[in-house]
Amino acid sequence: MKHLTSSLAITIVAILLQSGPAYARIKLVALPERENTVVRLDHPTVTLVEEERVLTLQEGVNQVDFSWNGVHVDPDSIRLAVLDHPDDVKLINVNYPPNAQALVWDIHSRSAQQERVRISYLLANIDRVVSYEMVTDKDETQLNLDSYLVLRNFSGEALTHVNFRLDYGEAFEKSIADGETKRMLFLEAPGLNIKKRLTFDAATQPWDPSKLDTNVGIPVHYEIANTPENRLGKHALWGGKVRLFQKDTLGSTIFLGEDNATYTPIGQDMKLYIGDSRDLVVTQRKLQEKQTNVRRNHRDHVILYDSLEIMQVEVANFKDRDSTITVLEPMPGEWEMIKTSHPYERKSANKVEFTIEIPAKDKVTLIYHYVRQNVRPV
Repeated sequence: MKHLTSSLAITIVAILLQSGPAYARIKLVALPERENTVVRLDHPTVTLVEEERVLTLQEGVNQVDFSWNGVHVDPDSIRLAVLDHPDDVKLINVNYPPNAQALVWDIHSRSAQQERVRISYLLANIDRVVSYEMVTDKDETQLNLDSYLVLRNFSGEALTHVNFRLDYGEAFEKSIADGETKRMLFLEAPGLNIKKRLTFDAATQPWDPSKLDTNVGIPVHYEIANTPENRLGKHALWGGKVRLFQKDTLGSTIFLGEDNATYTPIGQDMKLYIGDSRDLVVTQRKLQEKQTNVRRNHRDHVILYDSLEIMQVEVANFKDRDSTITVLEPMPGEWEMIKTSHPYERKSANKVEFTIEIPAKDKVTLIYHYVRQNVRPV
């Protein structure tokens, strides 16, 4: 990083305690080199810089001037920690000169010595974007994941030979000049298991595609488990743009598409939309809707009733191989499942999920009976 010519600078002045109330500056100490500088990018908008320097201190009170002219430093975030001799070297005062991008630390040392200190501060205007490139195998059961960090430095400070760290991936030493943009590979994860999931959501998709003029597709997603069993699971995965490729039979790759991954905590799945499948057709119908347990007021008006309903979901598979589809069904209000042809999982108070296996060139029909309770007339 830049030193005497930098906008970030440190000057040390030794001070002798005189008999009068004033300090007398007697010696200007050479500017110490920065060592072990770490730039932390864990926060999506703010950058934490931690740098170590060895200060040559005189016995008594030393003044350390820290200035950041032209650099986007948050003054309230600047901290100094004594590392080598915390019992002998104390920070006793911090002064902020008027109309200056600077502060002055008063540091008392019991003896003349060299002292390693850590200076930390928040540095603004460093933009970071995480992106992914993923290549699946031919059978779409595994993929190789590469994650890149795109870094843009508009902080006013050149970052030379520093250790960049995110909350996951390997730390890496790089240099980036003020005003420069760099794209850096920081995480490689080969051989990840993936699930290819087709999802029909009855709340948003048409129930009878045969009545539409267009060919209705079923959304397809890849799911990547952020778990130790899947060679991940050490840290959450940042959100970012994902480009998906697939190896073909000749060993080259074809482009599948793009999606924007969301922030994925440990133990959850990163879900990536790769397009629509038109090899499966889902047709849904309500076979019955019957009022039961009708309750009336003193004027004989219906105020509450239960609704006994029967739903049918038919899935036709036109592919040459077996397929699996997830069917999401809305269950508004209070309800109770009475009977179903397939097991289900309650995803929330108002939604259930069925997982249906469909053999190649075949059809499967899901039928479930449920009662909606305490329904008010419209």
